[in-house]
Amino acid sequence: MNPAPRPALRVALLGVAVTLLGYALFAGWLGVHAHDYVTARDRATATASGVVVEDGIGDEGDIRVRWSDAAGHVHVQRFGIYDTDRYVEGERFPVAYDPATSAPRGFPADPEETAAEDDLLVPVFLAGVVALSLLCVWAWRGLRFRLTTRRAGHAMTATVRTVERLVALARETTTTWLVLTGPDGEGGTTTRWQRVMWHPALDDCSGPVPVTVRGYGRRRRPVVVELADGTRLVPLGRLRDHRPAGELLDADEAVRPGPRDYFVLPAGAVPRPARPGWRPGALTAAYGTGAGIALAFLVAEGTPTSVVGFALALGTLSASVWALSAPQPQP
Repeated sequence: MNPAPRPALRVALLGVAVTLLGYALFAGWLGVHAHDYVTARDRATATASGVVVEDGIGDEGDIRVRWSDAAGHVHVQRFGIYDTDRYVEGERFPVAYDPATSAPRGFPADPEETAAEDDLLVPVFLAGVVALSLLCVWAWRGLRFRLTTRRAGHAMTATVRTVERLVALARETTTTWLVLTGPDGEGGTTTRWQRVMWHPALDDCSGPVPVTVRGYGRRRRPVVVELADGTRLVPLGRLRDHRPAGELLDADEAVRPGPRDYFVLPAGAVPRPARPGWRPGALTAAYGTGAGIALAFLVAEGTPTSVVGFALALGTLSASVWALSAPQPQP
């Protein structure tokens, strides 16, 4: 894998792009259907008096209404409502429809019953809140990094450790930690753990290496570790005084065998990874998309609108969270 001079920035841009693109597709998909619904409802100028033939349908307490249009055609249609105590079986339910069509679609004539429209619009606003939150995390991470780099440096030594642990579906994930060792001010030494975003310069760190730690001693807040070559590592999470949960990998376990270990490569040749660096993110997005499709069938009857909407929402969320977790390249 070609070393990227600013891999943390590239991952951040990827995370922001995934969040914005996924939300745009999600909002666009539901927005188009909401526009079609409102347009069709505005054409519903005729009114019929329907009768509720079934109530309490599903988790939302929908109702089924039988109504007839001006041509005498009988329709039985399901409606989502808010006032489930008012519209019970046997009660009258006013239905608005478009008299110009041969197979009219009914809409609640009660202006207070906007459940179907809200089901399309409310998720757009909720997804917007989630997308904005994810973007704020990236913005705060970058701002905190910039502010911390301006603080005074503290000389310490750092050892790179890789922590591996199981996540969903028994999949393994690895994270990069720095074991920081330095004087404690009382004649002894202290050890702290700081998780950081991966950088290719870490591959050249063997054993304890001298570093400059900026922001140290601020109530376990994240610190910025600066390597001897000037590389500044982006911190993730607070500074810890104990080892993280998971399995610690030794140096030979953390670096898996690559093409250079099995073949003699020409001078200057750069070995390519066996798996593309984006593959774990694509798999994570695929898992999220599959979960969204399954959830649509469980809670929204698997309608085309709900299937695509849930798939886009969970696929985007899972890919965004994967980017926020600071993925590492796999050899």
